[in-house]
Amino acid sequence: MRILASVAPAVPDRVTVASVASIGTSEVLDRLDTSEQGLTEHEVLARRALYGDNAVGRRHAGALSLLGRQLRSPLLGLLLVGAALSFFVGERSDAVVIASILALSVGLGFFNEFRSEQAARALHSQIRHRQLVVRGGRTAETDPVGLVPGDIVRLRLGDIVPADVRLLRVNGFECDESVLTGESVAVAKNVDAIEPGDASESGVVPSNCAFMGTVVRGGSADAIIVRIGSATEFGRIAESLGTHNPLTAFQLGLGSFSRMLAGVAIALTAGIFVINLVLGRPVIDALLFSLAIAIGITPQLLPAVVSVSLATGSRRLARRKVLVKRLISIEDLGNIEMLITDKTGTLTEGAVSLLGALDAQGEPNDYVLALARACSDVVVEGGVVVVGSPLDVAIESAAMAMSMPVSSATPTRVLFDLPFDHERRLQSVVVELPDGSRLMITKGAPESVLARCVLNPTSPGPSVLDKLTSRGSRVVAVATKPFTGSMLGTYDERELVLVGFVELADPPKASAGKAVARLTTLGIKVRIATGDHPDVAVRVCEQLGIPVLGVLTGNEVDALDDSTLHAAVARTTIFARVSPEQKARIVDVERHAGVHVGFLGDGVNDAVALHNADVGISVDSATEVAKDAADIVLLEKDLDVLADGVSEGRAIFANTIKYVLMATSSNFGNMFSAAAASAFMNFLPMLPSQILLNNLLYDLSEMTIPTDHVDELQLLRPAHWDIRMIRRFMAVFGPISSAFDIFTFVFMLRVLHAGTAEFRAGWFVESLATQTLVIFVIRTRRSPFYRSRPSVALATSSLVCVAVGVALPFSPIASAIGFRGLPLRFMVVLPVMIGTYLVLVEVAKVQFFRRLELHAAETQPGVRPARRPLAAHRTQHQRIVHQRAARLPHPIPHHPKRQARRWRHQRSA
Repeated sequence: MRILASVAPAVPDRVTVASVASIGTSEVLDRLDTSEQGLTEHEVLARRALYGDNAVGRRHAGALSLLGRQLRSPLLGLLLVGAALSFFVGERSDAVVIASILALSVGLGFFNEFRSEQAARALHSQIRHRQLVVRGGRTAETDPVGLVPGDIVRLRLGDIVPADVRLLRVNGFECDESVLTGESVAVAKNVDAIEPGDASESGVVPSNCAFMGTVVRGGSADAIIVRIGSATEFGRIAESLGTHNPLTAFQLGLGSFSRMLAGVAIALTAGIFVINLVLGRPVIDALLFSLAIAIGITPQLLPAVVSVSLATGSRRLARRKVLVKRLISIEDLGNIEMLITDKTGTLTEGAVSLLGALDAQGEPNDYVLALARACSDVVVEGGVVVVGSPLDVAIESAAMAMSMPVSSATPTRVLFDLPFDHERRLQSVVVELPDGSRLMITKGAPESVLARCVLNPTSPGPSVLDKLTSRGSRVVAVATKPFTGSMLGTYDERELVLVGFVELADPPKASAGKAVARLTTLGIKVRIATGDHPDVAVRVCEQLGIPVLGVLTGNEVDALDDSTLHAAVARTTIFARVSPEQKARIVDVERHAGVHVGFLGDGVNDAVALHNADVGISVDSATEVAKDAADIVLLEKDLDVLADGVSEGRAIFANTIKYVLMATSSNFGNMFSAAAASAFMNFLPMLPSQILLNNLLYDLSEMTIPTDHVDELQLLRPAHWDIRMIRRFMAVFGPISSAFDIFTFVFMLRVLHAGTAEFRAGWFVESLATQTLVIFVIRTRRSPFYRSRPSVALATSSLVCVAVGVALPFSPIASAIGFRGLPLRFMVVLPVMIGTYLVLVEVAKVQFFRRLELHAAETQPGVRPARRPLAAHRTQHQRIVHQRAARLPHPIPHHPKRQARRWRHQRSA
């Protein structure tokens, strides 16, 4: 432990990446006081106590920053200034009331955003990352957070380098260092010491080192950790720059809506202020009234409603085994129109098992299995497979269970290894046989192996392969040749002799067919992108009853330009033998065509597509780079779980839009009425404090919207922000609200001859009741509205809000807030006014959405408008399903097996 103090991040350290790059591997081990057997558990605990966690500090929003976010509104700031001025000019009661209401509003927003931040942290803590580490001579998986300087780690294809490391052994090892250098081309690594002047702490990446955050793109390596956490190069950059995620489609829509509403609020506020000054009212009163109107128009608790919706949705999804890395991604999950998914583990069980090993003539042969085992890349500790690819694990487990006898042809040890990569789609090793000779073994995708074999025209190998793939088996080909060279490279993978095939089974997942059907019902087109043989993918779809419209291979994808590929995607179900770049290109082409794309993958070859998709979806057992690139992580690789997430996302979006439509219609109508009345009356129709109190009670009642039920009809198709629709909704329903406000004005002044305090109390009660209860009409498109039941929480909060509003003029604090008790005649007429208002809104709603459907039908060829404005739920469901079917480029085949056979016949022809 002599050098621990020298590598501590808190003090100038002598052991740096540059210093270990210029010395040999044995000296590196001595410098870091460790060995190739790794640290002991006691040493790990001691070093972790000194260095802390291997983690880059996440910039979570703290309590003060969240509070500052609530106070950032310029309207709130102006109101606070106005309240302070009112206090100093003698209007102290108004100032106290305004300040109290603003404090409650800010506190409510802060509380809900704080809960959302806590929910996001809890979700992040559930996403597990694993790293292979050698400790005490044994290899095991551990959380990278617990790594310390001096640990020996094993890096494999798809890993994210967990710290700054010096390489000890490499085997075709390549790293993608674009996170540090900006260069996307993978860099080959070695273990040779470099000259001391060739490496520095800035800008130069030594060829014998790897840095935290870089991605293993090829081969494998053993390395020793030099620096961890914030002391790494990546950590320093992250600490200095912070993290800024790009805006999602939902956030962009929310921003557009906010800008639209801000324009309306500014114009109306300025006009009201000028009018009140012209009428000779005090500047402070005019300013406070104008600002209160602006606050009343603005749905100031919209961020809180969104936060509560997302936090509530994240908890529901977590119970359904869906973890969301970014809460806002829930909204985008609900909006996906196309899902591109892999096959293994999604449509199949993902539990690969060995069916048998066959020679080139198709006869059972255990020697083929022995060769495949020698070419497997697995880590075995104590007779247990610690880690490896599913195919290699299945081969190794079967061979161990068979206790295969050793013969003169059985490989004894591996001399050279050329790791698997997704370009070659194969792996090669050179082994030593008992007689001392050397044999090269190549194993991989049958097409790739056969292309490198010397086959005579009568060779039965291709026909054996066709037989195996036609029954849906996963197949690995094995080939060999004598080896006499001193090094192994890709140039050696030629002129091979086919030895045979290993047949493996990955049975279809029983629930996958129903899950795909459910996603289709939700309006999502499912496409399968797999590296497997096309016949295997088609067979799996046949067994699950999934219609196969067509199949494209990777080579066929490359032959198409972007516009032709987009057209082909519409009539293609399976993309087989596709590379990582081809998967990413399919995603990009669809996104550029305006399709909202979700991508589900778990391998290093899926990382680019995951990153490029609108919503990247991975699983907890995925490679580190896949989980890092994904927005959402599934604890179970199940499309049914994903369908739950889509439904939840759509429900959250639907509930958010409920609040938006209410706020932009009833709020706008009420505040417009107040503005208009102030120009024609000799007193303000409502005091600023009363407007703010009205707005606060209303918003409090609507905080339960995230708990509301959503009609199944709204879950059947993706929904997106439509600012024009919101603007039209405001223009239709705002005047209806204003009309009833004007009726209230006339009734209070002409019939009841109400005084100022009585007038304000009457309009306060009427406006609060109408804008609160209208939620029961607007929350659903069904007609009449009572056929769709709200949640208990929403119904209770709305009714309590109205009850509080009615009780305020009769309460002991009525005079303090400028109210007076209302006459009995008003209380009798009030229910009639409210009922009439809700009926008119219901009629207007039916006509509004009817016109909306007609407009959609005119802009979407092949979609027929409904014959009834708002038919019964069952009829609407059928109509939407038929409309969606009419938009498909080809009808859905009723016989998937027949369709698959037709496709295979066309390809063979």
